Amino acid sequence: MADPEHRYVALAKKAICHYLAHREVLDPEPHRDDPPPTGVFVSLHQPPPEGEVDGPLRGCVGSYRPRESSLAREIAHSAVAAAFSDPRFPPLTDGEVDDLHVTVYLLGDTEPVQNLEDLDPSTYGVLVEGPGGRTGLLLPAIPGITTAAQQVDLVLKKASFSRYDPIRLFRFPATIII
Repeated sequence: MADPEHRYVALAKKAICHYLAHREVLDPEPHRDDPPPTGVFVSLHQPPPEGEVDGPLRGCVGSYRPRESSLAREIAHSAVAAAFSDPRFPPLTDGEVDDLHVTVYLLGDTEPVQNLEDLDPSTYGVLVEGPGGRTGLLLPAIPGITTAAQQVDLVLKKASFSRYDPIRLFRFPATIII
């Protein structure tokens, strides 16, 4: 028998379905056991190809700081943004929802990093701040990223920073809910 779906994953899917049906973001009631609002990312993947663990990315959006009044609202807003507003992908269609693999990331507080030895890509995500207040973020436990150097190179590329831009580097833990 399959394990029951975690309520945060179920909430993300429910928010996506609600948006498809009503073209509005679900306004869920907070759960009594929820922690205070925190940074949240929701990642959507298509089913994995035969023999693979992860399917192709279909959307991933969130914020490293809470923007909503409850964790439930934060998850709903991030899920809808991942499904319909990730600029890398077309909006999700009704036929894709049932097969989606949804991951919810609850982000911990950021802390400054002085050198690569302070990073572990399997444990910490990375946030980079650069000129003009621009930021880039890479979640932890990304398949194929095994070293801190790879993690930093990718987040710099993702944020369109060069190695010569003055940046500040931060790490953060994340609870990963599948």
